[in-house]
Amino acid sequence: MKDSITILIVDDEYMVVNVLEKILMKKGFNVRTARNGQAAKEFLYSEPIDVILSDIIMPDMDGFELLQYVKEIFPAVPVIMMTGKGDADMVRKATQLGADEYITKPIKGDELSLVIERISWQLMAGENKSAKPGTGLKSGN
Repeated sequence: MKDSITILIVDDEYMVVNVLEKILMKKGFNVRTARNGQAAKEFLYSEPIDVILSDIIMPDMDGFELLQYVKEIFPAVPVIMMTGKGDADMVRKATQLGADEYITKPIKGDELSLVIERISWQLMAGENKSAKPGTGLKSGN
């Protein structure tokens, strides 16, 4: 069932993306990657995305802006925020904006696996619906 779940990793650091991609693919997930928030937005309209794993601190469009966008247009898509510079204010802001989970870097494989497993079970139980191109508030849903 995991092979039907697609996770979009959004981070401007190549090494982080590479490591996370390997961990998640090894666990049996479909993985897509985006180097910034704008590329992530394009993915949401081009193919179904079930979970977004996004860095907070990125150039141009930061993770908070992406989170706001996703929760406005694709509110059922779980978003996991991650950062290496986490503090109480960042966690609070991410939560207020609708983040489903929050992970600090360096990310431990076991911690990431637990968070993804929890969200995967919710998806498989039908508690969330993946982003489909053209769905969300913009299309009148």
